[in-house]
Amino acid sequence: MMRKIIRCSCLMAFLFLNWNGLIAQTNNNSPLLVKKTKDFTLTGTGNTANWNNTEFVKLSKKDPGSLNYHSKFKILYSDSGIYCLYVSEDAKITSTLKEDFADLYNEDVVEAFFWPDEKSVIYFEYELSPTNYELPILVPNYKGKFLGWRPWHYENERKTRHATSIQKQGEQVQSWTAEFFIPYTLLNPLQNVPPISGMKWRANFYRIDYDQGNNYWTWQPTRLNFHDYEKFGTLIFE
Repeated sequence: MMRKIIRCSCLMAFLFLNWNGLIAQTNNNSPLLVKKTKDFTLTGTGNTANWNNTEFVKLSKKDPGSLNYHSKFKILYSDSGIYCLYVSEDAKITSTLKEDFADLYNEDVVEAFFWPDEKSVIYFEYELSPTNYELPILVPNYKGKFLGWRPWHYENERKTRHATSIQKQGEQVQSWTAEFFIPYTLLNPLQNVPPISGMKWRANFYRIDYDQGNNYWTWQPTRLNFHDYEKFGTLIFE
């Protein structure tokens, strides 16, 4: 009987860690290898074949509780920019803001922070809502004093690409998916851009959900807020 219980427990743990291909690579400070890809079109579903060349990485809930959704992301890079994919389990979409550059972090959102050069306390923050509205900003952060700056001449080759979709079973929300592409031209004049093979960037990845108050998921845990750049993880470009 005990052996059956142990086998069952192991199976449940395996299924949890492999939710739709999820890998247990999180919160251990080990670098994340970013694989290279050819440029591709975003659909908002994550079904493009290019995504099959890399694995999902788990986002961990900051404060465990009754709201225990699974969240995960993927990242790739090309000669022209960075690609990210998020899949967020959910039962209710909170997304009433219908414009870009709004305070999207006050509703359901996924976020990515990229800090290419540790010699400068300036990094890029990107947010995307379930209804496909974005917030791209450059953030100077001096000992915890920070404020985001909107991009200038945000057009043509400097614009991001992004797409989202909401998955339902009948009328019930099951999850939502977000994809975005950040061109290197938007990150100018940050240093170490574009990345080359073997280069390291610091970064972090997040999700916020408002089903039951504020709920947070992170790749690498921070202390006070998402802008705790000293706690960002490390990306290594293949």
